[in-house]
Amino acid sequence: MSRASDRAYNLIRSMILSGELQPGSQIREEALAELCGVSRTPVRDSLRRLEAEMFIRRNDSKRSFVAAWSLDDLEDAFHLRAMLESHAAKRAATRITRDQLARMRFQNAQLKQAVDAIHPDVPRFIDHNRQFHAILLKAAASERLTSMLSQVTEQPVVLRTARQYDLENLRRSHHEHEELLIAFENRDGDWAAAVMTAHIRRAFHAYAEAHSSYTEIGKSNLAA
Repeated sequence: MSRASDRAYNLIRSMILSGELQPGSQIREEALAELCGVSRTPVRDSLRRLEAEMFIRRNDSKRSFVAAWSLDDLEDAFHLRAMLESHAAKRAATRITRDQLARMRFQNAQLKQAVDAIHPDVPRFIDHNRQFHAILLKAAASERLTSMLSQVTEQPVVLRTARQYDLENLRRSHHEHEELLIAFENRDGDWAAAVMTAHIRRAFHAYAEAHSSYTEIGKSNLAA
């Protein structure tokens, strides 16, 4: 993959993740090529890569659109994530080092500060939550598992989950991390796996509730 293709890929992907390119919106190669400062060939290469990663979908006429996820798609992604991350937690429980455990504690402490701010700092929460889970995955010590998880944890609908959280859900996420750390301290893989499964399932229901609310609002707007 050329540097131009990598640059185009990273920019288009970040636009999808940030919501700048909305689900269901059409991808226009000419506009993206100008925005990325590359020719249309690197953009096409990037779109093929993004399509393989399920960020983009093509219709029968070969036009590209930002993938729009149904509630069934959403539940499937979270179900796969729960299976994979609970397995990662179980592996990590018997492999995690003291240094990794200390770094996870630090990330969760930073996450708590973001939650306890006068106005909860959701972007900061998301950043430290990502780092917490990244250390856990590193402790699991499985390249295959890392590769598989990247396919479900980096999809837009999953990455936006924390933005749907209210204060209660943000606090619960922190407390679940704390319980996970205790399970790691006790080297209890089954406990760690159970906590992680519950952690991901709660995340699904928080997002699903928000997804349903947005759907109802959209229907109301159309009927108005």
